[in-house]
Order: sequence, then structure tokens, then C-alpha cells
Amino acid sequence: MTRLAFGDRIMHIIIYTFLILLSFSALYPFWNALVISFNLGLDTSKGGVTFWPRVFTLENYEIVLNDKRLVNGMVISVARTVVGSAAAILMTAILAYGMTKRELIGRNVYMVYFIFTMYFGGGLIPTFLLIRSLGLMNTFWVFIIPALISVWNMIIFRTFFRGLPAGLEESAKVDGCSNWGILFRIVLPLSGPVIATLALFTAVSHWNDWFIASIYINNEKLLPIQTMLRQILNANIVTDMSNNLDTASQARIESARTITTKSLTMATMMVATLPIVLVYPFVQKYFVKGVLIGSLKE
Repeated sequence: MTRLAFGDRIMHIIIYTFLILLSFSALYPFWNALVISFNLGLDTSKGGVTFWPRVFTLENYEIVLNDKRLVNGMVISVARTVVGSAAAILMTAILAYGMTKRELIGRNVYMVYFIFTMYFGGGLIPTFLLIRSLGLMNTFWVFIIPALISVWNMIIFRTFFRGLPAGLEESAKVDGCSNWGILFRIVLPLSGPVIATLALFTAVSHWNDWFIASIYINNEKLLPIQTMLRQILNANIVTDMSNNLDTASQARIESARTITTKSLTMATMMVATLPIVLVYPFVQKYFVKGVLIGSLKE
């Protein structure tokens, strides 16, 4: 094994120290939130809870998992993420494939129009009036339809599709395959990395969004978990959530008065974060190739 020079060893120490500190600064807030979620709320309010729960308890999660509103919010978030991501990827891929066709009349005009929408929007009030006129208010589809097309994702799809060998499409046409057949039988099956990467980004966007529901949804049964989490920041909801427990649990928790807004918020945040975090390991191998696609020049 080749011995490193003294200067190289010093540089390696500096680099690894920096990376360790950077990783710690990124992971510690999440770890601290997890610790607080397992710590007695009243004890957390005293401060000093850092790396380990000082007074371990499951009461925070008991309230969260027994609140029917939060469970329903989790179901809405999962449904929105799955349906919204699948529909958005499918529609965006179809649009991107069409934009790769050089024989498409007005292709450059369409592209300018799409790019224009990336930088300029109608604003909140016109968008609200449009959503209301379409009858999407207080419906599940207000999460899905307005987010069907992402211009940025379309550009990445188009760049990837153009990088596929032209002979594949030509041979398919010789065999009598239509454009739909080429897309679904050849192009999409070869687009695993870009589909996985963009699907994950789209899913994270759907999962983390709370704003859409706060503007267009008045029905509590359609609120996603992230919007519910925002409402928990209001101290009054602690009492409301405690009232949803069974009599024995409610009496025990209220007699001890251990629940605080901060501890309840952290427990809800953990419940809301864990599902989307678990998705990352399954698509991590596609990240390098998928993310670099957008940097390729046409």
C-alpha cells in the first residue's frame, strides 16, 4: 500500500472532518426531532433534550395514532402521492415524447409557450377563480389535475428520449408499430432511471405540499397530513386531539398534563416524514444517471 505524503494526510483529515461536521449538521435536526417525539412533553419544555430522550414516553405517538383526523390525513397523502405521481409522470412523458417529433407543426412555438409558463404565472387569485370555475374546490382532484404537467420534467424527459438510438423507433415503425406502441413498448421501458428519479421528486412534492389544501379544501376529510401538521402548530389543537382518545388514556394524559404543542408536533412530523424517507433507498441507484440527464446539452 502506498504511503501518503504528510501534506496529503493533513488534507484528508481536513476533508473528512469537514464532511463529518457537514453530515452531522444535516442529520442532527432530524435526530433531535425524533428524540423530542419520544420525550415527555412537559420535560421537553424545560430544555436540554439533545441526543437521547430524558423521560421516555409513547404518549405523543398515542395521541397522533389515535386521532382519526391524522390517520385520515395520512390516507389522503398516500393516495394523493401515488395517484398524483403516476398521473403526472405519464402525462409529462406523453407530452415530452410528442415534443421530440421534428415533424410536429409549431413545435418551437409550443416549446416557447411551455417555457414561458415556467417563469410567469397567473397569480393566486386568477388561479383560485379558475379552480373554482372548473369545479375542483373541495375535491380530491384539485391535488391531481393542476399538477399533471411539469415543464421542467418534460424537458428532462425530452432530452432523455432524444438520446435513445433512432434505430429502435425506425425498426419498430417498419414492423408496423404505432407511436403509442413505440412509447409504451420501447421508449418508457428503456427510461427506468429518468422515470424513477422524476417520480421520486414528484412524489416528494406531493407529499410535502400543504398549501394547496389550505387554499382549496374546506372539508376536513380531504386534508392531507402535512396540512394537519401545520394546524397542530396552533396550541388549541392539542386539546382537540386529546379529546379523541379513549376515556382511560384521556384521563391519564390530562391528569399528568404532559402533552405540549412541541412534543405533539415532533411526533406528527415523524409519522409524516417516515413513509417518504423509506422510498429513497429503493431508487437511490437511479439518482446519478437520472439527475445528470438534465445537464446534457441537446
